[in-house]
Amino acid sequence: MRTVLANREFRALWISEAVSVAGDQLTRVALAILVYQRTGSAFYAAGIYALTFLPALAGGLGLSQLADRYRRRTLMVVCSVIQAVVVATMAIPGVPLWVLFVLVIIVPMVQSPALAAQNATTREVFADDDAQYLRSQDLRGISTNTMMLLGLGGGGVLIGAIGVTWTLLIDAGTFTIAAILVQRDVRNRPPAGSKDDGWFDGAKWVFGDRRLRVLLSLSWLVGLAVIPEGLAAPLAQEAGAPPESVGWLLAADPLGFIVGTFLISHFVPDRHRIKLIGALATASVGVLILFALKPSLIAALVLLALAGAVGAYQITVMAVFNSIVPNEIRGGAFGAARTGLRVSQGLGVAAGGLVAELIGSAMNTVALAGALGVALAIPLAVAWSRLHEAPAPAKPSTPDNDTPGRQEAA
Repeated sequence: MRTVLANREFRALWISEAVSVAGDQLTRVALAILVYQRTGSAFYAAGIYALTFLPALAGGLGLSQLADRYRRRTLMVVCSVIQAVVVATMAIPGVPLWVLFVLVIIVPMVQSPALAAQNATTREVFADDDAQYLRSQDLRGISTNTMMLLGLGGGGVLIGAIGVTWTLLIDAGTFTIAAILVQRDVRNRPPAGSKDDGWFDGAKWVFGDRRLRVLLSLSWLVGLAVIPEGLAAPLAQEAGAPPESVGWLLAADPLGFIVGTFLISHFVPDRHRIKLIGALATASVGVLILFALKPSLIAALVLLALAGAVGAYQITVMAVFNSIVPNEIRGGAFGAARTGLRVSQGLGVAAGGLVAELIGSAMNTVALAGALGVALAIPLAVAWSRLHEAPAPAKPSTPDNDTPGRQEAA
């Protein structure tokens, strides 16, 4: 990982992503507190928090394709500047609530093409070294989850110390730092694709390739693995644990993910990681079946941490995905994959809450989610074991494919 960080371009992308993620979590907490203070309504407080996630769905399928049509460095810088201005506007005391809600929608919408550009550029940076690219994704996974934990965990403390306004200004500052770093240290490569390409070429190519369909289906099993997060409060109650344990239950999975990413990165050879995707995906949901035994709080925390640790296979999934998808459609393809991931998580949490309400047990609901996940994962794992060594299909050739700057992924 030290070798990866020696790359100036990646270092700029990595730092800019890390500070932006931390700032985003601070903003989510700050806005929830701000809206609740001004309205006294739990509904509005939850609504403003939800709005920080939902617009990314639309942006993922549509706006992410801008990362293939325009210079990716320029797109990242422009998006960061827009986000900095929008968040700084939120910090103005007395901003009307309706304006605040509109601004909250803008931030994740603008973030979608920036993330797609960043994801595609990282693969370009290590186009000639697959091993270093995989290590770079491990490092991103560890740092992103760490920053999310720090931002969410420390957000309330920081807001209590300096107030909502200054917290929002800190987030605006993180976007400014990101723009400066990317502008200074990342190469200004020509557009990978063409403005004449079909708007949904990336998504069509992804879903037209069986290998990628299987790979993404294994990734989207996270929609079942995330159900315990949505049921953290009733899980704590069933375990006879105090209210503060809800935070521990929420933190267990990402902490396990961080540890799992580190262990897999250091002890599993690269060639084996691709083969293990199916087995780890199955294990990530299979662990949840043990909730049928009605574990204590400590046992539940261990199970969730273990599920998060084997869930680190998601890093390898996206690294393989980006290596298969041609560079000129990688932005749009990433948007389709990310949108599917968000949809699966949202549907999973909603379905988990409904089932828990119907059967009256959060632990049994989690166990059922695990059993369903295993039933889905096993045939997908078998299919992946047969498909992963097949050569990648070429993108259908068109006159636009000869545009200078286009290149296939290694």
